[in-house]
Amino acid sequence: MNKDLLWWQKTIAYEIYVNSYMDSDGDGYGDINGIRSKLKYLQELNVGAVWLTPVYASPMVDNGYDVSDYYSIDPRYGTMEDMEALIAEAKSMGIRIVMDLVVNHTSDQCEWFRQSRQSKDNGYSNWYIWRDALPDGSAPNNWRSIFGGSAWTWSEERGQYYLHTFAVEQPDLNWANPEVRQAVYDIARFWLDKGIGGFRMDAIPYIKKPDELARGVPDGADGMVSIHDMTCNTDGILDYLREFKQNVTAGKDVFTVGEANGVGPDDLQHWTGSNGVFDMIFEFSHMNLEFKGAEVWYKTDHWTLKDLKRALGESQAATACNGWYPIYFENHDKPRSVNHYFGDDVDPVLASKAMAAILLTLRGTPFIYQGEELGMTNVRWDSIDDYNDIDSIGQYREALQNGLSHEAAMECVHRFSRDNARTPMQWDGSANAGFTSGTPWLPVNSNYRNVNADAQNRDTDSVLSWYRRLAQLRCGNDVLLYGSYRELFENSDSIYAFVREDGVDKIVTAVNFSGCEQSCGLDVVEVLLSSYPGGAIPGKLRPFEAVVARVR
Repeated sequence: MNKDLLWWQKTIAYEIYVNSYMDSDGDGYGDINGIRSKLKYLQELNVGAVWLTPVYASPMVDNGYDVSDYYSIDPRYGTMEDMEALIAEAKSMGIRIVMDLVVNHTSDQCEWFRQSRQSKDNGYSNWYIWRDALPDGSAPNNWRSIFGGSAWTWSEERGQYYLHTFAVEQPDLNWANPEVRQAVYDIARFWLDKGIGGFRMDAIPYIKKPDELARGVPDGADGMVSIHDMTCNTDGILDYLREFKQNVTAGKDVFTVGEANGVGPDDLQHWTGSNGVFDMIFEFSHMNLEFKGAEVWYKTDHWTLKDLKRALGESQAATACNGWYPIYFENHDKPRSVNHYFGDDVDPVLASKAMAAILLTLRGTPFIYQGEELGMTNVRWDSIDDYNDIDSIGQYREALQNGLSHEAAMECVHRFSRDNARTPMQWDGSANAGFTSGTPWLPVNSNYRNVNADAQNRDTDSVLSWYRRLAQLRCGNDVLLYGSYRELFENSDSIYAFVREDGVDKIVTAVNFSGCEQSCGLDVVEVLLSSYPGGAIPGKLRPFEAVVARVR
């Protein structure tokens, strides 16, 4: 058993979607000083690292993931002085601030791109990916961007097309250019010097493009192919990332976690561990069970609990001896876990507690997403015009182009929209859920009067109280930090159970994913937690019940 874990392996992390967390000035957007006002709340959850979505200067086409200046704080969120105060205050409370580093692309308003599109022979001309038009004037190939439409946009000023994996306003950087890589390293070192605890690296599998930007086999009625399938995890990407590690984080008391959609358990040995490029990666095998390849919302496959267990088990096995795993079931790009992993008939409180029990007892660093600890749920707005998310709008249009009705396309949006996770944090039952004194940038979920932090703080059986008990259990039991992972009842279609053991202690987590009572024969010494009031029933798991117990 390895007792030499680093601070970020022993803590609980928490993601804040800054737009929606807490507004301190009444403009309807969350901000840095709003986060500062909630540090005590985070401390009570035993949080030791807070990942912030981007707060850099941005035109906000993609809510900050289109950066125009990496060295400035956007006025929407505050000032550099506010940011420095947050870093210092959080650190004094045992919480490290982690920045979101967005370097697959910039904003088209970034000065680098302004210069690059002026001509083919200036100092920034090779900082982005430019190609000539085909003889008929059309785009260089048939790649479709993640947000829909061509991944190529024509620039009259330069007389060429530029590539964008995401929005038109998010041109991709040319990582093959050493000057670009050096600029990225300079940015990262600037923020490390501010005292942050590390980076979450956005959209990182796309930074390396194939040597030949070839046409792909169409996968839809538009004659295009998803850029995800053409560029994700291209050979040679690890060379770039090793160089980043060597130049930026090697030898420093910080951590890196890469957003690595398309990187699977078989690749973890190269991406994490002693020879890996990151300390952890967010891989999506357990998050994208309904998708094969690109996340096209109208193309989904059926999945079962066995598929979820297999995905989690493979990632646990891949990092058991070399590497570390960030455990998560929600983030700012995914639906709420209650809606994702359970049917419409489930009790949302029990479902939230079930996912929490898994999240906080698996081997790895748990990442809680804001509101997950309250059991926040998806929204269902009637019109696509009600949605802010650029991806939702693109996916809706693509569904219509491929023959779906408005109603069917909206069902896809209801299931998968990124706005599901972006509605404002529900602090209390007052107007706008206590998030803002103004008009919120995105409507508050209509259930906020019943689902909010203030009410749950006063309820010992609430989801929030359950999270706090689990967090204390995790931090107070070495076996949940250091112990191995072994799955139980592997063939069950209803129960997910696993044991954490370290040679001295054994703790089992058992969750019933069905609406029927299940038999669960375990040699229990002590029931530590049950998600039902009044405790567990020996040998039984009630509908959607989660039990954590010490066993022989």
